[in-house]
Amino acid sequence: MSRRHLLVLAVLAATWGASYLFIKVGLRDFSSSFLVFARTALAAAVLAPIAYRRGALRELQGAWGAIVVLAVVQVAVPFLLITEGEHHIPSALAGILVASAPIYTALLALRFAESERVTGWALVGILVGIVGVVLLFGVDLSGDTETLLGGLMVLVASLGYSVGALYLKARLGTLQPAGIATATMGVSALLLAPFALVSFPSAAGADSVAAVLALGVLGTGVAFLLFYSLISELGASKASLVAYLAPVFAVLYGVTLLGEAISVATVAGLALILGGSYLGAGGRPPRWLSRTGPSRSTSPGPARAR
Repeated sequence: MSRRHLLVLAVLAATWGASYLFIKVGLRDFSSSFLVFARTALAAAVLAPIAYRRGALRELQGAWGAIVVLAVVQVAVPFLLITEGEHHIPSALAGILVASAPIYTALLALRFAESERVTGWALVGILVGIVGVVLLFGVDLSGDTETLLGGLMVLVASLGYSVGALYLKARLGTLQPAGIATATMGVSALLLAPFALVSFPSAAGADSVAAVLALGVLGTGVAFLLFYSLISELGASKASLVAYLAPVFAVLYGVTLLGEAISVATVAGLALILGGSYLGAGGRPPRWLSRTGPSRSTSPGPARAR
C-alpha cells in the first residue's frame, strides 16, 4: 500500500469516525429517516458536479439496476439502522461495532469472492473479532432490550457495508468511483424522500443543522468518494482497513465532545475487534506469535487489485 493510500485511509477514518458524533447531535431535532435523507441528498449534491466534470455519470448507462441494489444494501438500509441504533447506544459504541465490517468481508469471501479469500491467521482473526463483538454484547449492551436492539441494528448495518463492498467490486468495479458515489447517494435520497417528508421537522437548533450539513458533505459525500476509490484501487479487503481507525476516532470524539463514558469491556472489545479485523484482512501477526501459530495468511485479492 502506497503512502498516498495510507494518507487517504487516515483522512477517511477521521472523517467517518466523526459521522457517529454528527448523527448523535442531529438526532436531537431530526428523525432517523429525515437525517438519512438529508445526508444522502447533500452528499449527492456535492458529488454530482465532480462526477459530471469527470464524465463519470455517462458510464452508468446500463448499470442502474446494480446501482439501486448497491444503494439499498450499502447506503439506505445501513444508514437507517445505524441512525436508529444511536437512539439507544452511545456514538462511540456504534463506531466500534461498525468495525466488524472486515470480519464480515472475510467470512463472505470464503463463499462468494475467491479473489478476496483468506486462510490461516485471517481465520483466527475472524474468531478473535467475533469474541470482541460477543464481549460488547455481553457487557456494554446487556442493560435492556432497547440497548441490545440498538447494538444489533448497527451490527446488521456493518454486514450491509461488507456485502456492498464485495458487490461493488464484482459488478461496478470498472466504473469511476465519483459516478458510483453520486448515483448511490441520489438513489438513496429518492428512496427515503417519502419517509423524510412525513417526519419533516417543524424547528431545529443550529447545532443539529450544522451536524447534518457536516454529515452530508464530509461524512457521506467526501467519505464515500474516498472509500469507493480505495475499493477500486485496492480491493474490498484492504479498503475495509479504514474500519480499524474510524472507531478510534469515534471513541475519541464521543468521549471528548459528547462526554460519553467507556468501560474496560468497551476498550477490550475494541481491541479484539480491531485486532481480529486486522488479521481477517490479511494483516501480519506479531513475529513471536507467527512462529508458533498457524501459517500467515495471504489475501490474493487485494494484491491483484493494485
